Amino acid sequence: MQTQSGPPLVWFDTEYTSLELEQAHLVQVAMVVTDFAGRRLAPPVQDLVTPVRLPEGAPVSEFLAKECPALVTVARGAAAPTVDLVDAQLAARLDEILGPAPAKVKDRPILAGNTIHADWWLAEKFLPRFLARLHYRHLDVSALKILWLGAKAGPEFNKEDAALMRANLPGWDVPAVAQRHDALYDVMCSIAELNYYRKNFLRTA
Repeated sequence: MQTQSGPPLVWFDTEYTSLELEQAHLVQVAMVVTDFAGRRLAPPVQDLVTPVRLPEGAPVSEFLAKECPALVTVARGAAAPTVDLVDAQLAARLDEILGPAPAKVKDRPILAGNTIHADWWLAEKFLPRFLARLHYRHLDVSALKILWLGAKAGPEFNKEDAALMRANLPGWDVPAVAQRHDALYDVMCSIAELNYYRKNFLRTA
C-alpha cells in the first residue's frame, strides 16, 4: 500500500453546523486519496463527496445558514444519507482504493488536510469505521502555513486564486471559480497548498 516515499495520504474535509465542536453536526464530507507525493491513487470518479443528513431540528450557525443555504437544505432532506451510512461509504471507498486495512496501525494511511484536528475530532465523534482505517498521525498543512508566514518566506497561499490552484495541481480538474465552503474544493486546496510549500519552502540541501 505504501509508496516508495511514504504512506498514502487520505485528504479529508468536513462542513459542519457550529464552531462549538461539542454541539456540531456534519453537513458534508469529502475525501481524496493520494500517494505521499500528492499524486492521485484513484481517478476523480472515486473521490467521495456527500452531504450528511442532519438530525431533525438540529440548529445550524448563522454563518452556515447564510453562506451555504443550499447545502443546509439538502442536509435537512430525507434523501441525504445518514451519518452511519456516510461512515460506511468512507471506509468502503478506502477499501476500494487501498485494499483492506493493514493489521498494524502504523502501516495505515495518514489523515491529511488543513486544520485537520477539527475534522479528526468530528470523525472521532461520528465516523468510527472511517477513523479505524487510519494511522494515528495526521498531516496538518496549517502547521506549514504558520511556519511559512512566520518566516515571511512569501505571500499567503490564496485558495481563491484559480491560476495559483491550477499551477499547484497540474493535471487536476480544478474549478475555474473558487467554491467557498465546499468540502471537495477545500480538499483540493489543501493538496495544492502543500504542493506550494513543497516547491517554495520544503527544500532539502
